[in-house]
Amino acid sequence: MHTVLYDGAEEQDFVGPVAVFGMVEQIEHTYVTVPGPRTVTTNSGIEMIVRAPWAPGDADVIVVPGGGYGDGSGVSEQIRLRVLPDALAAARRPGLVLASVCTGTLLLAAAGLTGGRPCTTHHVALDDLRAFGGEVVSGRVVDDGDLVTAGGVTSGLDLGLWLVERFLGPDAALQAETILEYERRGTVRRTR
Repeated sequence: MHTVLYDGAEEQDFVGPVAVFGMVEQIEHTYVTVPGPRTVTTNSGIEMIVRAPWAPGDADVIVVPGGGYGDGSGVSEQIRLRVLPDALAAARRPGLVLASVCTGTLLLAAAGLTGGRPCTTHHVALDDLRAFGGEVVSGRVVDDGDLVTAGGVTSGLDLGLWLVERFLGPDAALQAETILEYERRGTVRRTR
């Protein structure tokens, strides 16, 4: 699994799923950036050195965290620059699951990956997701096969647990829940 980072990414959006992945031996996780290794500054100013190259062909799942909302946010800047949305669009292939947390769904939408598809994001950005053509549905996590989206910030934990359950079974997800002392919230809406 890869988590793509960018300047302005929201820490909780990527730390939640990564904390879950870290509880499961079978998962290999890597942070990546587009176009390649560099230092990324998160939305609270934490500098993270990302050493792995952008290699979407090496991943079964790519998680896209959110990065705020509105003018000047990390997400709006990435949409304006087009580099990350274009890379995500080019990465799409059979067998790859693209997942997002919070406003990360807007980056998938800007890549043209949510049009006419069931999806969700943080409640403040639902109208923008609709404007991109996404079919907004209620659910903390919405699983539409190769597109899995999650609502607001803390739903990243639920996304991570759902992905573990989907790929490795409910026992693996329950074990991660137990270690994290976290009980899943809300609904996982499966559309396929």
